[in-house]
Amino acid sequence: MYIYDEIDQRIVDERVAQFRDQTRRFIAGKLTEEEFRALRLRNGLYIQRYAPMLRIAIPYGLLSSRQLRKLAQIARSYDRAYGHFSTRQNMQLNWPRLEEVPEILAELATVQMHAIQTSGNCIRNITTDHFAGVAPDEIVDSFVWCEIIRQWSTFHPEFSYLPRKFKFAVNGAVHDRAATFVHDIGLHALRNETGEIGFRVIVGGGLGRTPLIGHVIREFLPWPHLLTYLEAVLRVYNRYGRRDNIHKARIKILVKERGAEKFRDEVEAEWAHLKGSAATLTEDDVRRIEGRFTRPHYEELAPVTPVAGPGFANWAKRNVHGHKVPGYAAVTLSLKKTGVPPGDLTSDQMEAIADLAERYSFGELRVSHEQNLILADVRSRDLPALWHEARELGLATPNIGLLTNIIACPGGDFCALANAKSIPVAEAIQERFEDLDYLHDIGELDLNISGCMNACGHHHVGHIGILGVDKNGEEWYQVEIGGNQGKTHSGETAPGAALGRVLGPSFARADVPEVIEKLIACYLERRDSEAERFVDVVHRIGIEPFKESVYGNAHQRAASRSRERALA
Repeated sequence: MYIYDEIDQRIVDERVAQFRDQTRRFIAGKLTEEEFRALRLRNGLYIQRYAPMLRIAIPYGLLSSRQLRKLAQIARSYDRAYGHFSTRQNMQLNWPRLEEVPEILAELATVQMHAIQTSGNCIRNITTDHFAGVAPDEIVDSFVWCEIIRQWSTFHPEFSYLPRKFKFAVNGAVHDRAATFVHDIGLHALRNETGEIGFRVIVGGGLGRTPLIGHVIREFLPWPHLLTYLEAVLRVYNRYGRRDNIHKARIKILVKERGAEKFRDEVEAEWAHLKGSAATLTEDDVRRIEGRFTRPHYEELAPVTPVAGPGFANWAKRNVHGHKVPGYAAVTLSLKKTGVPPGDLTSDQMEAIADLAERYSFGELRVSHEQNLILADVRSRDLPALWHEARELGLATPNIGLLTNIIACPGGDFCALANAKSIPVAEAIQERFEDLDYLHDIGELDLNISGCMNACGHHHVGHIGILGVDKNGEEWYQVEIGGNQGKTHSGETAPGAALGRVLGPSFARADVPEVIEKLIACYLERRDSEAERFVDVVHRIGIEPFKESVYGNAHQRAASRSRERALA
C-alpha cells in the first residue's frame, strides 16, 4: 500500500480547501455555471441525470481496509449507502449533494484519498493489472511505475488542459491484464535479451465513438527514460491535437490522421530535446517510491490444496488465482451476483469486505477494471473459510471469466449521456444464464454492455458487446462480436487485442437475452473443443454463421432492416 509523504498530504489538503471555497462562491452566485464547471470537473464532480456524481480516485486500484471503511461511511452519510466501482478502478457516488461534496473530500483526505483528476481534460487515474505484485508471470511491480507516473502527471503544468481526457494503462507482467492496446498510452513491461527492464510503448488506442487499437511506437524503452519519453508523447499531442471538435480531440484521432510512423518520428524528434533531462529516472528515484509502499510479511508455507465440497470447487476454479509466493493465492470477490448492478456494493458489504481483507489479506485489496474486488494475499489454507464468509455476503458467485461476469456502465439509470439502460439488460442476461453448469459448459466469455457510444462498459472489446442506442425515444441495443481486450482469463494472448464487429440491425431490450442465447448456441455447435473460446470461434469462422443464427435467412434479415428503418 502506498503511504503518503508530507507533500502528498499537503497537495490533497490544499485542494480540499480550494474546492470548499470554490463551491461556496458558486452557491453564493459569485461563480457562473460555466466558471464552476471546469473547477468541479477537476475534482471529479459531474452533473448526471438526476443528481451530481462524484468519482473518487483509487490510484491503480489499490485500497486499504481503512480506506474501504471510509468509503462505506461516506456512502452511508452522504449518499444512499452504496457505491459503484468503475472500469477505471475508481468508485462513484451517484447521489451526493453539491454543498456536501467539500465535506466528502475532506473526509477522504483523512485516509489519503481524493478525487483529483478523475475528470477533465487531463491525465486520469492510471490503471493496471489487478494482480500486480503477486502474479506468477510478473516482470515488474506495476504499482511502483503507476505511482511514478501519478506523481509526475498530477498538476503537471503542461498537461493540465490537454485537448481531451487522457488515459494510461500499465502492465507489469508477461500477459496483458490491463488492456494496454485500448488506451491513449499503454505501457507493457518487458526484459530485453540482456535482461534489462524496459517498456513497450503503445499509443493511440481507445474505445468510444471511434474505437481503435493502439500502435506500438517503441518496442523497448529503457526504464530510466520513461518520463522523458511520455513527456515527448504528450507534447506532440498537446501541440497538434484538435481543440475545435470534441469528437476528434483524442490522441487516437491524431495518430490515425497523421499516421503512426509520422507520429512516432515527431515523438522521437521531441524526445531528442528531452532525453537525459531532469525527468530522467535513477535507481534512487525508483527506490524512493518503492520505499513508500508497505509490503506483506509472508510466511513460509507449504502449498496446500484445500477441499470443501462441490460449491467450493467451482468457486476455487473460477475465483481463485495463482500467486508467486508458495502457499498463497489471490481471490476475486465477484460483484456480479444476479439482481445486483455490476460493480455495486452496499456500505454494509464494504465494511464486511474490509474485515475480510484484514483477516485474510494483510488489510489490502484491489479493484479490477472488470468491476470486481481482489484479495491478493490469501493463505491457501484459509480459502474454505473465506469462501464461506464471502458466500454469506453474496460475493462468492463462481463466474469470473464466464458470461455472467458482465462489465456494465451505470447507463440510463444514472448517466445523462446514456441512450439506453445497461443495468436491466445485464440482469436479464444473468437471469437467463443462471445455470452454473451451463455457464461452465460455455466456458470463458466476456460480455460487456455500454449505455452509449462513449463505451464506459468497454463493449468494443467484449467477446460479445452490447451498445444501447436511441431510436425515436425508444431503447434499442446493437450487438457486436469478436472483440478481445488482449488476454484470456487463463493468461494467454490469442487472438490479441481486437475490436468487435457489429452483427446487424439492433434489437429491442426484451429480445437481447434470446439473441445472446442464439449466439451461444451457434458457438457451441461450431467449436472444436471445450478449450476453444467464443472469440476464437468468431475469428476462425467469421460472423456470418452467427448472423444466420440470430437473423435467419437473407429475406428475414431484409425484413428486420426494413422494420428498423421504419422505427428510426
